[in-house]
Amino acid sequence: MSSEVHSDAPLRVLFPQYWKLDSMVRGEVSGLDDDALDWTSDEFGWAGWSIRKQTSHLGSVVYRWLLERWRDQLFPVEQGGIPLSDVELGQLSSTEHDRRLNDDFYSGIDDILGAVSGAMELAQSVLRRVTVADGRSLVVSRTASPQWGLMVRAHPHGVTLDETGGGTLTLEATFRHMYYEYLTHLFNMQRIKGALGETVVVRLPDEGYHTVEGWE
Repeated sequence: MSSEVHSDAPLRVLFPQYWKLDSMVRGEVSGLDDDALDWTSDEFGWAGWSIRKQTSHLGSVVYRWLLERWRDQLFPVEQGGIPLSDVELGQLSSTEHDRRLNDDFYSGIDDILGAVSGAMELAQSVLRRVTVADGRSLVVSRTASPQWGLMVRAHPHGVTLDETGGGTLTLEATFRHMYYEYLTHLFNMQRIKGALGETVVVRLPDEGYHTVEGWE
């Protein structure tokens, strides 16, 4: 994700990973039975969510960021609004299921993986149409969680944290954040597979939140 690119270039030049993440997730869950997909352990923080739930989180995260938090800037009503109905968005970003897909509609792993594929298509469409300049100038504000202190350390730029508990992310940092979420949860899924004696499939790059000291 080099910063040495022309400001008029599409933002996709900084994030080729979004054309690989779908296959990475599919590769890591391929061949797992329901027992492996649903295994959890209270002994480890990273095993509090099963592989199925972590995959469901990955299916939801892009929709939550791009279609909810960035909705007004990326999909203004005067330009047609978001590319799906609010009912569909509610199934993909469920307030009842803790940052995951709605289990009533996305319980089977194939359905969950379908949502991951759709999320990647959405992300790719935005990366194609906005520029690097857009990515670095557009900003969204959020209430900062305790994890933001660690997030700031993982990002080279684009994430701010103030003393009042507020925070901002540029659009570029948002795409980096979502990418790091994928890496972190893939890493957790691999730790679960290791605990179960399953073979890890994907080689993860040495970057992302899980590489920051203090991140669980």
